[in-house]
Amino acid sequence: MFEELELVALKTDLPDHGLRKGDVGTVVMVFDADNVEVEFVEASGDTRALLTLSSRDVRKLAPDEMLSARSVGSPLQ
Repeated sequence: MFEELELVALKTDLPDHGLRKGDVGTVVMVFDADNVEVEFVEASGDTRALLTLSSRDVRKLAPDEMLSARSVGSPLQ
């Protein structure tokens, strides 16, 4: 089960949203055991995507994982 404000990582690419496997987002709402709303934010603070995802699409981060950065180009319109 996920908790609100928990960091999660994508388990698959979501090219329609400019997201890749491993991108880190924040759980902003837990609907039930199978569905969560996750916000993915660029370094500028702009929201890249706010998505309702299945719990199968994301995973909890392990304490020993290192976060990284990558360029996503222009913000989505």
